[in-house]
Amino acid sequence: MPEKEKKQGTNISRRNFLKGVGTGTVAATVAPSVLIGSEKAADAQVDDAVANATIQLNINGKSYQIEVEARTTLLTVLRDGIDTSGSNIDLTGAKLICDRGECGGCTVMVDGKAVYACMMLAIDAQGKEITTVEGLAEGDDLHPVQDAFIQHDALMCGFCTPGFIVSSAALLNENASPTLEEIKVGLSGNTCRCGTYPFIFDAVKTASRKM
Repeated sequence: MPEKEKKQGTNISRRNFLKGVGTGTVAATVAPSVLIGSEKAADAQVDDAVANATIQLNINGKSYQIEVEARTTLLTVLRDGIDTSGSNIDLTGAKLICDRGECGGCTVMVDGKAVYACMMLAIDAQGKEITTVEGLAEGDDLHPVQDAFIQHDALMCGFCTPGFIVSSAALLNENASPTLEEIKVGLSGNTCRCGTYPFIFDAVKTASRKM
């Protein structure tokens, strides 16, 4: 992306936000009295770094306008975001668990690819097609992966299940007939503490035949 390019629909880019934070950190560390000059100037830099921006996101085929801070993650918007119309987004299928891109509980699809929502800034999701576990079914008709998870009882506590379902759907979008080894590799970014992996793998194989 060219350095001066801004994200569509907002007046702040991820690059400029990170540059601003970096400059503020150096200034505070090296010579605050010279480069910052005053407490008011320091406050102004902080305010600029976390400035709010109104962005537009396409989530499960629906358009939302949301006011966010530059540091707000996609996961936060999905779970707790409020549209400018005042309605809650309230898509809580993606779970906040590790919050560091390790467990896969927050997995969503962005342009068909599995993505950790806790590791993606909301401003970087503009102009992309976002699909959460809530958006996989078509009305009362479950997605083949969802149906297969029920058929094979591929869950225990169920907390990790939405992430596994989304990752499985993304895997099958890329590889319609994966081998067992390919399924294991494709789902290696998701963790199930209950240990239901054999049932999950069977569910993916069944879903692949249906798809």
